Amino acid sequence: MEHPKRFAGTAPDRPAVVIGDRTVSYAELEARSNQLAHALRSLGLEVGSHLAVLMENRSEYFEVVWAGLRSGLLVTPINWHLSAAEAEYIVADCGATALVASAPRADIAAAIDAPALKVRLAVGGPIDGFVPYEETVAAHPTSPIGDECEGNWMFYSSGTTGRPKGITPATVGGPLGEPTGFTAMVRFLFGGDESTVYLSPAPFYHAAPLGWATAIHRIGGTVVAVERFDAGEFLGLIERHRVTLAQVVPTHLVRLLKLPEADRARFDLSSLRTLVHAAAPCPPEVKRAVLEWLGPVVHEYYSGSEGIGFCVIGPEEWLAHPGSVGKSMLGPVHIVGEDGNELPPRSEGRVYFESPNGFAYHGDPEKTAGAFNEKGWGTFGEIGWVDEEGYLYLTDRASNMIISGGVNIYPREIEDALILHPSVADVVVIGVPDAEMGESVRAVVQPVTPPADSAALEEELIEFVRERIARYKAPRSVVFLPELPRLLTGKVARRLLPPEATR
Repeated sequence: MEHPKRFAGTAPDRPAVVIGDRTVSYAELEARSNQLAHALRSLGLEVGSHLAVLMENRSEYFEVVWAGLRSGLLVTPINWHLSAAEAEYIVADCGATALVASAPRADIAAAIDAPALKVRLAVGGPIDGFVPYEETVAAHPTSPIGDECEGNWMFYSSGTTGRPKGITPATVGGPLGEPTGFTAMVRFLFGGDESTVYLSPAPFYHAAPLGWATAIHRIGGTVVAVERFDAGEFLGLIERHRVTLAQVVPTHLVRLLKLPEADRARFDLSSLRTLVHAAAPCPPEVKRAVLEWLGPVVHEYYSGSEGIGFCVIGPEEWLAHPGSVGKSMLGPVHIVGEDGNELPPRSEGRVYFESPNGFAYHGDPEKTAGAFNEKGWGTFGEIGWVDEEGYLYLTDRASNMIISGGVNIYPREIEDALILHPSVADVVVIGVPDAEMGESVRAVVQPVTPPADSAALEEELIEFVRERIARYKAPRSVVFLPELPRLLTGKVARRLLPPEATR
């Protein structure tokens, strides 16, 4: 059986969750999630009902999701950075019957009014219109419910360019603890087992951190989590908890490398066997620097919440194929041109996967159909190419492409160059209207410190790019912002850039 219930019996005192000064054992996780499962059943939630969760990273998060997953519910984590209207859209769109929210998110939670929502539970303090969580669970037994079965996730895309899209899961209600492909991946590709101590510095509303953390629970490991990423704290947690497996996004790697070398050297990182990165493209120079620092422990995968494709690459493979995201593990990769025909190796086009997995966007058959071509191959919307050995290289997302003077320009290449400049803390490249060229390239930069002379730094950054890539791709303009609207998942929400950056 792959389920925390098993380890509540065989290793009841083993830490299942560590967040700050709070440690939750497997026995506690089992008891608390059982109590909530009973409460949800008593409140009318049946197999296939929807449970929405709106909380920051905290220990109760796992009580709630495991209650849902052991009750055959569809569990939808909600990004707490969204506005009340955006969060309400997700709760209404997924048809949630129950919403569990934390008191720090009260301003969003109290404003949510969705047609199917009948149960509202408040964690860690009062929320208008919500019943106290502790009071609710305390009234129920710690034994399992009688009809335990597997639930599933109903994740929503991060909505970096538009409204989030719900991804309908294929199954719900299967036998509890049935082995999955996801836990097999964690075990056999990344070395997960009962001794694993997994560090997650990302928010649990995102599919990867929550999927990985619950997979670690299914195989009996310990999850160490933080509310938000801090480079120094991250290294300190690896040392303190003897972390063996961690998952990051490239933004985290950049911030770790920008720590002074003396600060990085202070920590004992010898326990770390595997550092996995995903979710966004990683500049090759950044990855090479991390490999030189940490050694051959850096692994990468490329996938998406839709689950139609999965590539993976280890450290030695990557050094032989720098810049690649690996080979497909779920069927062949196809690169398709604008005419719909497959392209030969080293030709750039849209990336499709010939995958055994299908998916559907909830309530949007048109958008679902747009993710597949006439051959049934699926795409995440990326542009890229494959080499003669089948290694995939990503260029950018098709939706990010800039067309300037009839020439296609992909922001990622420019961003990869600019992030190497010592004055750049973060960067996103966009196209802005241009009367002559249609669009021109603009870099929106978060500087390490406010520039004394913005015009001089703008000129310096443009020249910095021209020295590294084709001159016509260099930004025509640079705008400086105190902070970019980068989601904690590592992606920039382009739709949230302020007007002064985009016009």
